[in-house]
Amino acid sequence: MILIADSGSSKTDWRVIHQDGRVSQHRGVGFNPYYQTSEEMAIQMRHDFLVNLESEIKEIYYYGAGCSSPDRKAEVVAALRTIFPNSMILVDHDLAAAAKATCGHQPGIACILGTGSNSCDYDGKSIIDTKPAPGYILGDEGGGGYVGRKFLSDFIHDEMPIHIKEELLNKFSLTATTIQEHVYQKPFPNRYMASFCRFISEHKSDPYCYMLYYNSFQDFFKKHVMKYSNYQEKPVNFVGSIAYYNSDILRKAAFDAKISVNLIIESPIAGLTLYHQEAL
Repeated sequence: MILIADSGSSKTDWRVIHQDGRVSQHRGVGFNPYYQTSEEMAIQMRHDFLVNLESEIKEIYYYGAGCSSPDRKAEVVAALRTIFPNSMILVDHDLAAAAKATCGHQPGIACILGTGSNSCDYDGKSIIDTKPAPGYILGDEGGGGYVGRKFLSDFIHDEMPIHIKEELLNKFSLTATTIQEHVYQKPFPNRYMASFCRFISEHKSDPYCYMLYYNSFQDFFKKHVMKYSNYQEKPVNFVGSIAYYNSDILRKAAFDAKISVNLIIESPIAGLTLYHQEAL
């Protein structure tokens, strides 16, 4: 049996390829070794999904946010090793998952717009270039945390339309103090800020909410896509919930920036499953 994971900061898609070819699936919480220890990840993995699979899984392919350096990859390997001591474990960056799932064996630019954001230039076989992705405080342009941060800042500074603020107050009973507690004192502030994107997407027919996404996507293009050589000649592909559920705004922002958007999918897990099934 083979276990495949595509993990972001907010959620993880798991797939198990059984010996008879069946595929089972589960969506659970996200992991990020930048913000969690191997012990914390292992505890959550056991509670979330992986219990009772220990003796059956022979190979594990884990693609995750924060898994760009050897040290971070080792953290995830250590977490999985406590559950699967005898399995072969391969940990790779979530960009590799995005590239394999959207570009296949063709060159292109693969982008992630979920809770966070990232991108890479892919030659059809491997990633040949990436741009800095310094996380939700210094980066994540276009991602849910970035959009949510701007939204909450506008709320605190009273810089959003009054009808949006009133509806927000009625639905969430927000206060500046509550926001600051979640952002500065509680765990996973990026998830908290990104959680407001559902509300923003539900109101994206409003010019204010529309422009939150539009301007954030333009920021992403400037910080990422436009810095790759010959970017206008390459198909640009996206994975992630922010890209998928706001694809109309994303395609408009790309058109205005003279960027050719090809595929937009919510999750790369189906493409990854097919990739590993073909390798059997």
